[in-house]
Amino acid sequence: MTYKKSDKTRGKVKGIISNLVIIEADGPFAQNEICYINAGGTLLMAEVIKAEGKRAFTQVFESTRGLSIGADAEFTGHMLEATLGPGLLSGNYDGLMNNLNTMEGIFIKRGDYTPTLDESRLWSYNPILHEGDNVSAGDWIGEVRENSILHKIMVPFVLEGDYIIKKISPAGDYTIMDSIAVITNEDGRDFSVTMVQKWPVKKALTLYKEKPRPFTMMETGVRTIDILNPMLQGGTGFIPGPFGSGKTVLQQSISRQAEADIVIIAACGERANEVVDLFTEFPELDDPWTGRKLMERTIIIANTSNMPVAAREASMFSAMTLAEYYRSMGLKILLLADSTSRWAQALREMSNRLEELPGPDAFPMDLPSSISNFYSRAGYVYLKNGKIGSITFMGTVSPAGGNLKEPVTESTKKAARCFYALSQQRADSKRYPAIDPIDSYSKYLEYPEFQKTLSDTVSAQWSDMVNKLKNKLIRGREAKEQINILGDDGVSVDFHTTFWQSEVIDAVLLQQDAFDHVDGRTPMKRQQYMTQSVLDLTETPFLFDSFDEVQPFFKKIIDKYKQMNYCEFENEAFGAFEKEIAALVDDCNKVS
Repeated sequence: MTYKKSDKTRGKVKGIISNLVIIEADGPFAQNEICYINAGGTLLMAEVIKAEGKRAFTQVFESTRGLSIGADAEFTGHMLEATLGPGLLSGNYDGLMNNLNTMEGIFIKRGDYTPTLDESRLWSYNPILHEGDNVSAGDWIGEVRENSILHKIMVPFVLEGDYIIKKISPAGDYTIMDSIAVITNEDGRDFSVTMVQKWPVKKALTLYKEKPRPFTMMETGVRTIDILNPMLQGGTGFIPGPFGSGKTVLQQSISRQAEADIVIIAACGERANEVVDLFTEFPELDDPWTGRKLMERTIIIANTSNMPVAAREASMFSAMTLAEYYRSMGLKILLLADSTSRWAQALREMSNRLEELPGPDAFPMDLPSSISNFYSRAGYVYLKNGKIGSITFMGTVSPAGGNLKEPVTESTKKAARCFYALSQQRADSKRYPAIDPIDSYSKYLEYPEFQKTLSDTVSAQWSDMVNKLKNKLIRGREAKEQINILGDDGVSVDFHTTFWQSEVIDAVLLQQDAFDHVDGRTPMKRQQYMTQSVLDLTETPFLFDSFDEVQPFFKKIIDKYKQMNYCEFENEAFGAFEKEIAALVDDCNKVS
């Protein structure tokens, strides 16, 4: 990136506190404006995080080692922006949208900024509109094929008012920098439209007609989510859990199986080895929806834990901006962030350096509002042309010691509608995914519009079935506690029966092998069938003479059901195990 002399505001470095650099400016500047600081010939990008008179408190996105008092700075006049256009899919970027695939060397050099998109690549362009058509910001002008996605070329989002297409290029091969249309405003001023545009990452993209409450289920293929606590298209949720509880594997399962057109992964403040695993494993994953590689419809934004906190914060906003961009094309986007705790830690560090009043655990006082504002950018929308787009956002939280009462978890609870609590106890007992079925919840189950959708698409009795399952799991946990306190022979046989009925629900419906090609993804039709089958079994009255008979019987039942989970739905082996379960039930001393 070149450093050009201009009339822009300049300044001198007056103070350095790690990555916080205080600049005295000679002209106007704005909050969140980007500036470049000259550190011995290397230009360091920084963002204004506080304005106080002529002093700009800036957070540098890189190491400030070697930076001295008196160094020159120049303000750019714009905020941190994401470059938007064809070529983003299958890409690996950092929080500043530098293309990691085109960077040279093993380590990222300080001051090395690479273009987000390939400006020389030719794209096969097809116009959608014609000369004389009326357009406004966000309207689709044309499209190009980007892997399996029809990438819409839109009127730049920054333009205000109505325009008329004066000239539009015919179908053909163009670069992203070529003019593909010329539009004219009411004053007769012409604007050239290319395939690429920029948008500030911290400003929500709201070029849609309506944003209703989500009401359509997003199938994840993960039974414990889809059955008990469903996620909706355009919904929000988070996955808190201690280290080693399976957050990353669960996210990979969801990213591979979920009903989404595009998957965006924000690896925010991850350990370097985890980011390497992400870069190496994802290109190898097969996409069950298209039969191709999952990476073809995936974008990865990565910032490791040793990168400056400002870059870590930027990665979250950059990922959300990309999601909003593709949502404007009428696509279903799944945005996964791992982990929002490290984003919150970045906010804490910046707040502390600014000497702001600390909140609980030294996090900023406005942490709940920051998290809520970010989560609110997700959602289900109707575009101006009547098409539907959605951003489903799921973040992970890594609370220290698995403490779910810490500020980040509590603040996220207020913002997200789904809560998937990972249990260390379940992880230790190898009950994966380790989502606690009782502590977790989905507030979407309370939405009347979603209940109607469930009734129309799945079953009219589905909500009642889910409530029955949850009640049986709660009663099973209570029975287990009684057995542990009083001993096997200190409680009635009914307590043992209740406990083992809940174990059947847990083992058959809630536990799942993410690495098996059959059990790894369960379609909704199969989930409905298995849920009904398990419910029928748990509602069947049995008469056992003693508690010694209960465990062996239900263990045989669980074994047969688990083998069913590894069989293709309704094939010969599946039917055979079903008959064996029916025979076991009939052989038992059943009360008619």
